[in-house]
Order: sequence, then C-alpha cells, then structure tokens
Amino acid sequence: MPYIGDELHHSGWNVCSSCHSDPLASRRFLIMLSLMSSRIYVVDTERDPRAPTLHKVVEPEHIIEKTGLTYPHTPHCLANGDIMVSFLGDKDGNAKGCGFLLLDSDFNVKGRWEKPGHSPLFGYDFWYQPRHKTMISSSLGAPCVFTEDFNIHHVAEGLYGRHLHIYKWPEGELKQIMDLGDTGLVPLGLKFLHDPDKDTGFVGCALSSNMIRFFKNPDGLWDHEVSIWEEPLKVRNWILPEMPALITEIVISLDDRFLYLSNWFHGDVRQYNIEDPANPRLTGQIRVGGLIRKGSPVVVEAEDGSTYQFDVPEVQGNQLRGGPQMIQLSLDGRRLYVTNSVFSNWDRKFYPEMVEKGSHMLQIDVNAEEGGLAINPDFFIDFGAEPEGPSLAHEIRYPGGDCTSDIWV
Repeated sequence: MPYIGDELHHSGWNVCSSCHSDPLASRRFLIMLSLMSSRIYVVDTERDPRAPTLHKVVEPEHIIEKTGLTYPHTPHCLANGDIMVSFLGDKDGNAKGCGFLLLDSDFNVKGRWEKPGHSPLFGYDFWYQPRHKTMISSSLGAPCVFTEDFNIHHVAEGLYGRHLHIYKWPEGELKQIMDLGDTGLVPLGLKFLHDPDKDTGFVGCALSSNMIRFFKNPDGLWDHEVSIWEEPLKVRNWILPEMPALITEIVISLDDRFLYLSNWFHGDVRQYNIEDPANPRLTGQIRVGGLIRKGSPVVVEAEDGSTYQFDVPEVQGNQLRGGPQMIQLSLDGRRLYVTNSVFSNWDRKFYPEMVEKGSHMLQIDVNAEEGGLAINPDFFIDFGAEPEGPSLAHEIRYPGGDCTSDIWV
C-alpha cells in the first residue's frame, strides 16, 4: 500500500453468494479496510492472485465529508451489488458517531445505511439474515480508547460495549437494543447460522469470555442466552489476578455443524458441535500459543496453591508466538487457518516478542465428521521473514469465498 500507518485490519469480497442472481458478478476485488487511517483500498485479484494490484483508494476525507464516519471494521457485500461497511466512530474517535457506510459497485461512497438517529451505541461486526428481515451488529468500544491501549477500567466507565443492535433489513431502522449485561462484555465476532431460514446465531464476548446465542422469540423480538462459558484462570505475575480467555473470533462451518473460536489470552482454539444450537458440545481443543505457555512469567494458580503452565508445541522448529486470533475455515470444513495479531497496540502490550519477530500462520487439520483438531506439521508461514521486516498477519480470505464472507438470501 502507498501509505504507512493504515493498520490494514478486516477485508471482504466485492460480491458473495448473495449476488447469485447476477451472472456477471465475480469475486474479483478485495475490500481492504484501514482501521487507523480510515482508508478503504480496493485490490484487484483477477489477473494474477499471486500479484494483486491496487485498483482504487477511497480516501478518508471523502468518507468523513459524506458520512462523518471513521475507523472502518467489517465489510459485507449486498445482493444489489453495494458493499456495506461498519464504522466504529466519528472523526474524534467517539463511539457515538459510529454507523454503516454504503459503497456502490464502482466503490463510490453513497452515504450511510442506517436511518438518521438509528446509529448503534458501539460498532464492530455485523451479519444480515434477509429471510428474517434482520441485521444484527456487535459492540467493541470507543476508538479513542481502544486504539491507544486496553485499560480494564474503561469497561466500567462505559467506554466498551455489551450490546447487540437489531435492525430491520434492509430499511436500516434500529428496532431493538439487546443488553447482554456482565455476561456479555465486549461482544466481537458475530455470525448467523448459514442456513438462511434459521433465526439463530452466535457472538463471542471477549472480556467475559462467553459465547452467547441469539434467537428470535415467537413474538418477533430477539433474545439471548449464554451457551458456552469459559472460566477465567487465577494467575500470578499478570496485570490482573484473573485472566479471561478473551474470545476474539468465531467461525461457523458451512454445514452449520461446528463452531470454532479462538482464545487470544489462554492460547487455545476450540471446536464445538452446534447441531443443537442451544446445547453446544466441545469436540476439539488445541493449544497454539497464549500468555501461560511454559517459560512465560505468568503462571496459573491451582486451588491447592500449586502453579502450572501449558505446553505449546513447535512447528517445523518454530516456537509459536502470540495467541490464536483470526481464524478461517476451508469450504469443505477440513482446514482451519489461524493468525495471531489482534491490533498492533494490543499486540505490543501483551505479546511484544511477536511484534519484534513477526506473527505467523498455522493450519489446523479438522475432523469434519466426528470432530477433533490437530496441527498440520507441514504448514508454517513466518511473517517475521518478510523482505521489509517483521509483519503482523490478521484476516484471511479465500478467492472462492469463505465461511465468514458468504451470506445466502
């Protein structure tokens, strides 16, 4: 990219399965969002996927002038060819200015999607389910806070979210705000089941380390319940006496059988069978990093007063740095790819060695029939070996579409 300091974060394709009615639509362009500069890059992958070219840059001044939005996070394509992007704040980094941007198929700014006065309390991820005429978005926090540092006291001060926002689709009318309470602090990755007839989905709440299921009641209102609870660990030599798992991302297999989550602090990736969405079953767990690995100053304190740490394997002689963060599942459900950078300032605070030496990508082989996870020993990408120096890898996309970008209508 031509600029330094963009902090390329999330990305998405210009079209997905929702555009099936257009025979000319193709996944040609990647929409690359810059969390810190608020630029939107459009990258052309058609000629040579190994050598993508920069097609267009949507400058932040143009976005702010037409919408007042800054800090873009999640893009999704729409069935009419437009692209919708969630933004986390206003020009001053206040969450009260967050909302949703629409780009047309030529990547021109159309304006805001939500109706005036219907902005969410906080912004982050979103997913729409057209057959239920609903879009739901999650809540991170105020950009002026989380882009500087993570301070636990800011949560109590109301600068981080604990809400889901339910919109009427496609009109953009905010119909309901669901307060998740203390069991839903900082809800991040949000996914509906892929089946477009289903009225249920999941959101991973980072700080409270819960997986919350949301669903529609017979009266048409949406409700929620905690479906997976991950207990914090009592630790020594850390910033707090207890360490949350910190669920930072989730992905659901295309057949809606399995849900995967990553725990950035605890360092494990988990697989749950969700064929009964109200009763997830743990079917796979693998440790690929984290803050409590052997050799770390942080130790877990057991009930009897003893301490322990976790074994973390090496891959091709490489010690795994950081914790598992972004995850992406192959279309056949058999390969789960994992990167480990959340956001550069947070990386520096919690995993300084990863920032110094670069992050990496792993492949986890999946038993897609019965469940189970295993590290592929033949796959390791070291982003510390980049020509311009160590890099921090974040989101993963497939040219043929993937489990977190495709929405069926």
